[in-house]
Amino acid sequence: MRYLNQIRRRFAGRSSFLALIAAGLVMPTGAWTLYTEQLALQPASKLWVEGTSTVRSFSCQASDVKATVEASGSNAVARLMTGDKAVQSVSVVMPSEKLDCGNGTMNEHMRKAIKAEESPTIAFRVTSYDLAKEANGVSGSLTGTLSLGGETKTITVPATGAMTDGALHVTGAYDLSMADYKLTPPSLMFGRIKVRDKVTVKFDLLLKS
Repeated sequence: MRYLNQIRRRFAGRSSFLALIAAGLVMPTGAWTLYTEQLALQPASKLWVEGTSTVRSFSCQASDVKATVEASGSNAVARLMTGDKAVQSVSVVMPSEKLDCGNGTMNEHMRKAIKAEESPTIAFRVTSYDLAKEANGVSGSLTGTLSLGGETKTITVPATGAMTDGALHVTGAYDLSMADYKLTPPSLMFGRIKVRDKVTVKFDLLLKS
């Protein structure tokens, strides 16, 4: 009987030891999860393209934009407003065919120009960013890769950020040359209307945890 009790005590001790090891292996992952915050794109967010042609100006809205923004720690928006680089990764993706210029003919020509069929996704992934505290929020620049029409280029986009009702309000604009991505600007009416090479991508985004 005494021998059986000794075996039970040894087994119990060993089980406790193994349980501690298992807890040690699991805890780092759990701890990382607790200190990672996702910022979700809010419905009021907007992204659009403005340009000009030989006849008039135009604007094309991106109707289906998805953003993945991860921050380290909690209260990321409030920390960003102090100049703390709380955001760790940013990815913005949209379907090429969801660029709506408000005119069926223009949509057809624009989607053909940006090679929507061959390259169905436009994506911007941030690789680094600068951040500076301002009187009403923060300002800085986002450097990353823009994939458009089958080409990928590294670009730097100026942006400003502010806190609006607890959400991160990010605005900015970037002048883009379609030729840089080996794209031919659309032309309509047998060439009588030609879209100019330079367009401006603008964004007004709301992100909230």
